[in-house]
Amino acid sequence: MNASAVDVIGIGNAIVDVIARADDAFLAREGLAKGTMALVDATRAEALYEIMGPASESSGGSAGNTMAGIASLGGAGAYIGKVRDDLLGRVFRHDITAIGVRYETAAATEGPPTARCLILVTPDGQRTMSTYLGASVDLGPEDIDADLVAAAQVTYLEGYLYDPPRAKAAFRQAAAIAHGAGRKVALSLSDPFCVERHRPEFRDLVQGHIDILFANEAEICSLYETSDFAAAAAAVRGHVEIAALTRSAAGSIILRGAEEEHRIAAAPVAQVIDTTGAGDLYASGFLFGLTHGLPLPTCGALGSLCAAEIISHFGARPEAELRQLAADAGLGP
Repeated sequence: MNASAVDVIGIGNAIVDVIARADDAFLAREGLAKGTMALVDATRAEALYEIMGPASESSGGSAGNTMAGIASLGGAGAYIGKVRDDLLGRVFRHDITAIGVRYETAAATEGPPTARCLILVTPDGQRTMSTYLGASVDLGPEDIDADLVAAAQVTYLEGYLYDPPRAKAAFRQAAAIAHGAGRKVALSLSDPFCVERHRPEFRDLVQGHIDILFANEAEICSLYETSDFAAAAAAVRGHVEIAALTRSAAGSIILRGAEEEHRIAAAPVAQVIDTTGAGDLYASGFLFGLTHGLPLPTCGALGSLCAAEIISHFGARPEAELRQLAADAGLGP
C-alpha cells in the first residue's frame, strides 16, 4: 500500500452495526444493562437479532466510526480490522471504502463469520450493545501494515480490541511500530466493561505506551478506581502527553502535562436521538484538529461539534458533511 499522507490510522474490531429501536421493557426482559456493551456468543447474537425490530446495517466498530468521521472532515484516514469473506464482510468493506477510508486488510477465508454489533436505542437516546466478535478476533500481528502505521501521524487503538489474545498482540505491535517511527499512539478506553476486564494492563499502557488518551467520565474513574472525577483526572496527568476526557452534556476537559487544562463546552444539539458513536466522533474531531496543527481548545471544540452531529440522528455515521460544519463554525484548519 502507498502509505503517503496518512493523518490517522484506526485499528479495531471490524464490526457491522445492526441498529434498531427498543424500549426499556425490552432491555429488562432480555437482561441487558442499559448504556453498556456486552460480548455475546453466536447463538445469543442470532437469538437477539431475531427479536429485534426493523434495523439498519452499516460498517461499524468504534475505530471504524472514528475513521469515518476523519474522512468526513476531509482528513486522510486508513483502517485495519478483520472480516470474513462473507456477505457482511463485503458490506463492511464496501461501506468503509465508499466513505473515503483506506481499507485493505485481507479477509479471512475460514473460521467464524464477520462480527456484528446489535445496537438497541431507547427513546432517551441511550444505546445498549450486544457484540459478537466473530472474525474480528482473528486480527493478528501479520495483519499490521508496518509501512502504513509508520507513515501515519497517529495510530488510534480502540480499547474493545484489547480482549482477544491475537488482537492484543497486533495492538502492541502497532504501537511499537508507531513509536519506532517517532509517531504518536492514541487509545480509547471504549467502555467501563473493557477497563474492568483489563485494568492492570490498561494502566501499564497508559503509563508507558500511550501518548493520547480518550475516556469518558465512567471509564477514567474506573481506570483509577475512584468515584471522584477530579481525582481520576489528576491521576492521569503525567501518564500521557494528552488526555481528552468527555463528560456528555458537561462537555470535555483536555489535559496536557502537569499544568495545562482546557474546559470545552458541549456543542448545542436540538434533541438527542441516539448516543451511538458520540465518543468515537469526538475522537474524530479531536484527532483531525491535532494532526492539522490546531490548538488543543480548537481540537476539543471540533470533537464536541462532531459528537453533537452524531447524537442528533439515528446511527453512528455522520449524515452531514463534517468538513462543512467545521468551516461554518470557524473551526477548520
